[in-house]
Amino acid sequence: MHYEGTIIRPPSEANSILLQVTVGCSHNKCTFCGAYKGERFRIKTDAVIARDIAFAARYCKRQRRVFLCGGDALIVPQKRLLWILMQIREQLPQVTRVGLYANAKSLKMKSLEELRDLRAHGLGIAYMGLESGDDQVLRQVCKGADAHTMIREGLKARQAGIKLSITVLLGLAGRERSAVHARATGQVLSAIDPEYVGALSLMLLPGTPLFQDHVAGTFPLIGPDEMLAELGTMLAATHLSAGLFHANHASNYLPIKARLPRDKEATLKLLERAVAGKVPLRPESLRGL
Repeated sequence: MHYEGTIIRPPSEANSILLQVTVGCSHNKCTFCGAYKGERFRIKTDAVIARDIAFAARYCKRQRRVFLCGGDALIVPQKRLLWILMQIREQLPQVTRVGLYANAKSLKMKSLEELRDLRAHGLGIAYMGLESGDDQVLRQVCKGADAHTMIREGLKARQAGIKLSITVLLGLAGRERSAVHARATGQVLSAIDPEYVGALSLMLLPGTPLFQDHVAGTFPLIGPDEMLAELGTMLAATHLSAGLFHANHASNYLPIKARLPRDKEATLKLLERAVAGKVPLRPESLRGL
């Protein structure tokens, strides 16, 4: 397989065929993210992608899922993306689902009909970075979309039949706006009603603008108890019809996995006990991105 630059995939795609179709991220302005800094965004050529699919057809016969790598692979023009999906279907008949990263910008560029066409050709899940439902926080971190846009585009993906896994980021608002960020994020998640929600805890990366703000003393990084309290507020404000809310990423202090609405109250009580110091937390040395 031909890989360039940074390769990132969701934890749930650990056993998938990783097919890189773009290099970098087309937005690449989020102040907390250092994943693609210094990488110029571009779409890989059809020839390179075709060779990688042929390689996978020969050597990856056991994998049943494909993840299209790149910061937001949905940004690939519709005809080219359909061609990639058709090549996967033709050469990798064992594959049952294709996933990719998406953001509000790339979703906005696709009509409902185009998303439905992608779904019909195998696109089964999109991983969308919401980060926060608070417009002030979204502006501060240069996310490139407000909460209304996030809701509209998320609902469009769901209407097209594409499953959504939405990522939110604990600690992103700092201390003063923590509760506002948590409640607003829960409200946006409730409006979209995705199949999956993944909560990560902010870890500041050297070289990012947010890290520099922290060094300068203008952005406070909240502590473990505050992260857990924020998670509890967010979860309390989140109402999903049948979704999985998990915070079991390596960055989190307390791994949780809750099927909503069934496990909501029990999970809130667990978080209360953790904040009270009655549940052991993951040591700082074991946290990771």
